[in-house]
Amino acid sequence: MDIQAQTIPSKPRVEPWNKSKLIGQKPPLRPKHVWSIRTRLQMEGRLRDLAMFNLSIDSKLRGCDLEALRAEDVAPNRYAIDRATVRQKKTGRPVRFELTEQTRQAVDDYIQAADKKSREFLFSGRGNHDCCITTRQYAPLVSTWVAMIGLDPHFFGTHSLRRTKATLIYRRTCAPCSCY
Repeated sequence: MDIQAQTIPSKPRVEPWNKSKLIGQKPPLRPKHVWSIRTRLQMEGRLRDLAMFNLSIDSKLRGCDLEALRAEDVAPNRYAIDRATVRQKKTGRPVRFELTEQTRQAVDDYIQAADKKSREFLFSGRGNHDCCITTRQYAPLVSTWVAMIGLDPHFFGTHSLRRTKATLIYRRTCAPCSCY
C-alpha cells in the first residue's frame, strides 16, 4: 500500500491588524507645538476648536470626559471660572483642574459666539445641539490640529493632549536633575 503524501492546502497569510502601525503610547505635544496650534486656531478664527484645544490641555481629561462637558461645568454664569471639577466616566472620581487665563478667554469667546445656555453641552454634536460631540468626531479634529502645524497625525492622538500638561509640569520640576 502506497501512502502518498497528502498536501494540506495552506491558508492564505492574514496580515496582522497592527502591521506598520504605531503601537504603544503616543508622545505628548511640546510647548512649541501647543503655541503653534493655538496661534493657527486664533488666526483662523476657529473659536470652538481653540476652546476645545485649550480645555483639553488644561483639564487633562480623557476625550470622552471632555466631550461630555456642559457649559455650566466650566462657565456656570456664562463666564469661565478659575477652577472646575468634573466627574470622570471611567473611574467615577471627581477631577479638579485649573483653567489658565488664555483658556478662560477662549471659552468665554466661544460661549458668547455660540450663545450656549448653561445646561447645553459645551461642544455640541453635528447638527444636533442636544447631544455632545462624539469621540469619532473629536479624534479627527485632533489629527487636523496636529497636521496643521506640519506634524504627522499618526504619531499624536487625543491622549497626547491629555499627557501634555503633566509632561510640562514634570519637566519644569525635574529640569535641574535632568531626569527626562
